[in-house]
Amino acid sequence: MTEENHCYENAIAERVNGILKDEFYLDQTFDNINHARKAAKNAINLYNEIRLHLSLDYKTPNMVYKLSA
Repeated sequence: MTEENHCYENAIAERVNGILKDEFYLDQTFDNINHARKAAKNAINLYNEIRLHLSLDYKTPNMVYKLSA
């Protein structure tokens, strides 16, 4: 999950995976691959576009990205 195989970077990926499973119910059993893909795409969109992040001063990741570009 990391570019440089640094063990501490994996914690960030695990945190994101946990949020996607807990808050967006991606830990459920899906009927088929299309249903799973649609649910994952929707969850990632909500995470990046809608969900406010405390660590980002109550901004979305996309808001922060646009401000830094």
